Amino acid sequence: MLDRMLAAAIDDYVARNPASRAQHDRAATAMPGGNTRTSLFHDPFPLCMVRGQGARLTDADGHDYIDFLGEFTAGIFGHSPAPLKQAIAAALDDGINLSGHNRLEAELAALICARFPSMDLLRFTNSGTEANLMALAAAVAHTGRRKIVVFEGGYHGGVLVFPPGGSPVTVPHRFVTAPYNDAAAARALIDGDTAAILVEPMLGAGGCLPGTPAFLGALREAATAAGAVLIFDEIQTSRLSVGGQQAVLGITPDMTTIGKFFGGGLAFGCFGGRRDIMDLFDPRRPGSLGHAGTFNNNTLTMAAGIAAAGLLTAEALAEVNGRGERFRVTLNALFEKRRAPFHVTGLGSLMNLHARGDAGLRKLIFLDLLRDGIYFAQRGLIALSFAITDDDIAAFIAATDRFVTDRRVLFS
Repeated sequence: MLDRMLAAAIDDYVARNPASRAQHDRAATAMPGGNTRTSLFHDPFPLCMVRGQGARLTDADGHDYIDFLGEFTAGIFGHSPAPLKQAIAAALDDGINLSGHNRLEAELAALICARFPSMDLLRFTNSGTEANLMALAAAVAHTGRRKIVVFEGGYHGGVLVFPPGGSPVTVPHRFVTAPYNDAAAARALIDGDTAAILVEPMLGAGGCLPGTPAFLGALREAATAAGAVLIFDEIQTSRLSVGGQQAVLGITPDMTTIGKFFGGGLAFGCFGGRRDIMDLFDPRRPGSLGHAGTFNNNTLTMAAGIAAAGLLTAEALAEVNGRGERFRVTLNALFEKRRAPFHVTGLGSLMNLHARGDAGLRKLIFLDLLRDGIYFAQRGLIALSFAITDDDIAAFIAATDRFVTDRRVLFS
């Protein structure tokens, strides 16, 4: 029965979205599978979005959606907010790239260091992936060791992904993989040969599964004992408080990586940490490590980042994360009441919808809610933006209630 319902939902999706299908077919003539960003693809073809404003998206066929995906956590501000547009426009007037240092990079660096006590010094990159690659390079150079401890389900960028069985595109560091949230297993792998421990305080692409305080605290203790570099990948979780999840937990890593929303919607990444580690990149020092990148300090991103830091206040973050906590509790209560085989995990404004049993259930709820104007990731990721309102959340809850009511024969 699920197969029949899913097939009908896919047929309806195809019929409703001819312009998105045509756009995908055109893209496939120049890109493999019409795709240059794997996370956006889903069968039978992805939607083509043509406009975004606030918490609203419009696709090529003219359908409007409430955006609960929030650019895979990067779009915390909503689409095209005025302060970011104004900052970028002002930077354009002075020149996009100035063939040298500029006034904006030091200002943004100081703002970020002030938020994260774990960052004595930092450097900018063009993505979170680059930030994690450079943090690992720094740890290897600092310790003179090669082994990197990572965790099952971890995602630190397209070339640093650790699903069961591994990934052929992951860079060839000497990785050893431990189960997430298993302190004993991690301790058994951390020794005098360990250069770094790279961990997300909450698995992001791995399903929004929070790390327990005991687990993350054990990593801190083990890293200190072994002389290894503890790296917190806070590219997603840095939105959970002004100082990220490390501030919530009271755990200070040796290095931190951030990205996404700290660039104000433009390509951005950053790695920073203890002064003795980051001083390896000081070009005034003999034998310093090189770290180039034409766009590391581009004026548009620096200007947008300064404006973004001004919007990422304690009050704004507390509001959006509190709304997310209430949203997740309400969704889980609805699923329990209706005896529907779904549950939601996460922290604050970040969460993931999981389906127990057949994976087709999650695809079916994705398609049904999409038809009702609710947009999130087919894998279940939901990331709230500042632009999402209580009325928007009520619309998501109502659409979910319709789904579990209309499809209740599947759950009985």
